[in-house]
Amino acid sequence: MQDPIELHEKLRGKIRIGSKIELNEETLPIAYTPGVAKASDAIARDKSQVNKLTGKWNTVPVISDGSAVLGLGNIGPEAAMPVMEGKAAIFAQFAGVDAVPICLDTQDTEEIIKTVKYLAPSFGGINLEDISAPRCFEIEKRLTEELDIPVFHDDQHGTAIVVLAGLMNALKVVGKDKDVKIVISGAGAAGIAVTNLLFEYGFKNICMCDSRGVITEDSQNLNEYKKNILSQSSATCPIGSCNLALKDADVLIGVSKPDQFTAEDIKTMNESPIVFAMANPIPEIMPDEAKKGGAKVIATGRSDFPNQINNALVFPGLFRGLLDNEVQRVTPEIKLAVAEAIANMIKSPTPEKIIPSIFEKGLVPTIANSLKYFDKNGKEK
Repeated sequence: MQDPIELHEKLRGKIRIGSKIELNEETLPIAYTPGVAKASDAIARDKSQVNKLTGKWNTVPVISDGSAVLGLGNIGPEAAMPVMEGKAAIFAQFAGVDAVPICLDTQDTEEIIKTVKYLAPSFGGINLEDISAPRCFEIEKRLTEELDIPVFHDDQHGTAIVVLAGLMNALKVVGKDKDVKIVISGAGAAGIAVTNLLFEYGFKNICMCDSRGVITEDSQNLNEYKKNILSQSSATCPIGSCNLALKDADVLIGVSKPDQFTAEDIKTMNESPIVFAMANPIPEIMPDEAKKGGAKVIATGRSDFPNQINNALVFPGLFRGLLDNEVQRVTPEIKLAVAEAIANMIKSPTPEKIIPSIFEKGLVPTIANSLKYFDKNGKEK
């Protein structure tokens, strides 16, 4: 692999903005003054014309405050730029969406909400990225309520959708159903969103762990999001470390930190366990170690192992579908439909193949087409 610093230094930015038309003596007066005044006047008289007369409908900002970047943590807006550029490049190449990286120099919830609302007239949808929990929940909720364009926090819901899709097929491989016991390691943005979507799909026997261990009714300083998880779970979870919760579990989903589990931990799980270890770049347990413990299906967030569970599989096609179908809300129903569409791409799942690759040409159109059955409020027609 080429040295990343060398490539970034050579490119000095991974995306560019270009004109759709060649400007000359004939086209310049139409694209700009005086002709452009007619387009502006038409929009002033009817704001809905902006989607027909400008690129707003196909333009999405990738917005971050740099507070939860990849596995690097709170590294600030400047350091978040390479990641946001990468997301924008993925949007462009895989879905034809014009995405713009925007990194904000504030981590104040109200300031972020206010800023995004000021920016919203320029965009057809909002993609939030790498904003730490629990602030990200409030930011997304408020923006969804106060804007008339779709708002999507990719770290939460992109991850949740692809985890559910992978789990659907992994369960087919091991011959198990929704009654499985699931342990979620990590109670940040991704962990909360994954768990909530699993509940929506019908899983109930779920234990969640945070940095202090297994979350139970006796846990201290629980926020409203963790309390909500407890209220929906039917599981009997032990008090103590997350490793203890793995006893007799069927599924481990890791969205936490590197090297948290060992082969001995996996051996305490039920027969044919499923292990999704998605911490990046170093998983909660490496695939070879999970195999030693008896794991039947293993997935990570990395591209150099089979079964990459990554939100990049979701957001290009999701936004393509949202923009094309003028859907203004990303509802639980949409998330479930997208997860099922992704899972159904794999006709005969195997331990080495439970999820499509981002490079599979049918992925984006499959996801986008799944949204044509929804109205502007994200409800099935």
